[in-house]
Amino acid sequence: MLSASGPAAGIRFALVAMVFLAVQDGVSKHLAEAYPVPFFVMIRYWFFALFVLALAGRAPGGLRAASRTRMPLVQVFRGLLLAAQILVIVTAFDLIGLAATQSVFALHPLLTTLLAIPILGEAAGWRRLAAVGVGLLGVLVILRPGSAVFVPEALLALLAAAMFSVYHVLTRLVAREDGGSGPAFFYTGIAGAAGLTLLGPFFWTGMTAADLGWLAVLCVVSLCGHYCLIRALDATEAVRIQPLVYLQMVFGIGVGALVFGEAVDWPALLGVAMIIGAGLYVIWREMRARAPG
Repeated sequence: MLSASGPAAGIRFALVAMVFLAVQDGVSKHLAEAYPVPFFVMIRYWFFALFVLALAGRAPGGLRAASRTRMPLVQVFRGLLLAAQILVIVTAFDLIGLAATQSVFALHPLLTTLLAIPILGEAAGWRRLAAVGVGLLGVLVILRPGSAVFVPEALLALLAAAMFSVYHVLTRLVAREDGGSGPAFFYTGIAGAAGLTLLGPFFWTGMTAADLGWLAVLCVVSLCGHYCLIRALDATEAVRIQPLVYLQMVFGIGVGALVFGEAVDWPALLGVAMIIGAGLYVIWREMRARAPG
């Protein structure tokens, strides 16, 4: 059962969320092979916006409370930034594959650590900064610039990681100012859907019956993934489930290998191990810093 509360329930919800999100990435790659990315991401966001409105309507204070924020411009920018980031990463799925994209995208928690220093005023000792350096070296091992395996399109995955890191830091900033994550979640869905609605219709494309089914699957698994993440964060602290975020990358690499026949060589696996190890170390340091006593 996933109805309990507490840290164990939070971890279970996070695990299920990672599975849904990995499936979401696989379906996104499939659709990107045949359809313009802004088109089907827009439709996915329409369903997400309806989900956000439904949750806000059921919450205390309704839509008025959900949309109340001290930083409206930052909230709107966050929502648009995440929508743009999704366009970039799904394009990367199509051009270089799930495995390669997820391997580089795993850098985003370390980039978040760096960005939190100037934006949030957080302190980072030499150990955390060294871990970030190890993660960056891991990306170089994966990409191997100057070698025969390097492709410029791989930089899209790095751009997606940087965009998501900015989004994540700004989310923490507005949550601090607004006293909670409710408005942040509201503007993520509404601003993103509005921005994509201005872009997506220019790419409107007819779909086969089978791919309409896959689009429906994409909308459902995306909503389920976000719902499980919300339940996970309601049940326990974010720092407890942060290590599980890397499972989305592992599941994504598995989907890429099993479904799309993507190969991952040993140097790339070494780079992935460096990024994950550095990320887990930073999370461990954060948990120690928050521990009482």
